[in-house]
Amino acid sequence: MKQKIYLLELQSIIHSVSENDRERYVNLLVERIRNPVVTFGLSAFLGSWGVDRFYMGDVGLGIVKLLTLGGFGIWTLIDLFFVAGTTREKNIQLARELKASLM
Repeated sequence: MKQKIYLLELQSIIHSVSENDRERYVNLLVERIRNPVVTFGLSAFLGSWGVDRFYMGDVGLGIVKLLTLGGFGIWTLIDLFFVAGTTREKNIQLARELKASLM
């Protein structure tokens, strides 16, 4: 997911929350959202040990990546290209789930 599309989607979700709940919603979202740049950095430097997957909340994939040393290096290289987009998609999914839980 591209950065501009990600930000527009996140903004539209935030503005669709009622004004009374918006501040609480944003606070909850900020606590749980993951930074795609941090995820990329973790993937670049500690990806072979699955730290990027643990950070994103994918504990099962993190364990598999840890045990296989990043899929023998192949998975680590692939993640460098996709991990930031995956983080953005998970953040949008989290934003939608939080919105649904408020209603």
